[in-house]
Amino acid sequence: MLCDQNAITDALVESYQTEGGINHLEGVDLPSKDAIAAVCADLLQILFPGFYEREALHAGNLVCRTAARVQQVVAGLKVEVRRSLAHQNHGGAELDERSHRLVCSFMRQLPEVRRLLGTDVKAAFDGDPAAGSYEEVILAYPGLEAIAIQRLAHLLYAEGLPLIPRMMTEWAHNRTGIDIHPGAVIGTHFFIDHGTGVVIGETSVIGSHVKLYQGVGLVARSLSAGQKLRGQARHPKLEDQVTIYANATIVGDITIGRHSTLGANVFVTEDVPANRVVALDEVKHQVRAKPAPLSAH
Repeated sequence: MLCDQNAITDALVESYQTEGGINHLEGVDLPSKDAIAAVCADLLQILFPGFYEREALHAGNLVCRTAARVQQVVAGLKVEVRRSLAHQNHGGAELDERSHRLVCSFMRQLPEVRRLLGTDVKAAFDGDPAAGSYEEVILAYPGLEAIAIQRLAHLLYAEGLPLIPRMMTEWAHNRTGIDIHPGAVIGTHFFIDHGTGVVIGETSVIGSHVKLYQGVGLVARSLSAGQKLRGQARHPKLEDQVTIYANATIVGDITIGRHSTLGANVFVTEDVPANRVVALDEVKHQVRAKPAPLSAH
């Protein structure tokens, strides 16, 4: 079969003209996914110096290496923030200045993000007997990486910056299997154990010393109203010291009271008062002998 590449090209170009909504032609430049991925990787190196290096990082070159990374992130992020703001119809001569101010404000908050992440590392180590050290948590726990990127993205989300915060958390989602919306508000000492399949929606509010296991969903009750729900609280609130076990689903704008525990596989749609345990009724299992195997002839 002949492969007529000119015909394929012509058909694609015609599709670009007729299938609107999934093209971005003749418009302002959009933030680059590759560039945002690079920024996220650089930020992890800044947040956890010595953990993402191919070569050892020593105190003697710490200032130089940190300064170089800060300069690289500022330069790269300013380009992408400018594109994001331009897409939001923030044009004019002040666009460069606004991008500069937003990026500088973001970078000045990195020490506070490191302080919060220190509490998350401690929570993971204290809460998991399988953790051998803080180093193991930082190097090998996907939950920590997802939380780190979300804490960064949340700063930009709080500034009203479009596109980039979600691109950052989706980068982490792709790497870790953990989907935390940048809009979620998260307290200190947050631990996601194992993590695969965890989903935390945009308006979720999570207190301090909260622990989640794999497959937990903090989700909206219904999205049938679509864009009419924008800006409304539609996800759960978890107060301090809440623990939620694997594959539990918490639905809607409800509150799980402090010190409460939700067992595996529960489906919760109502408020839970403080100091409660929510669990499924006992499931009975049968244990019986297997039939004797057929003799081979």
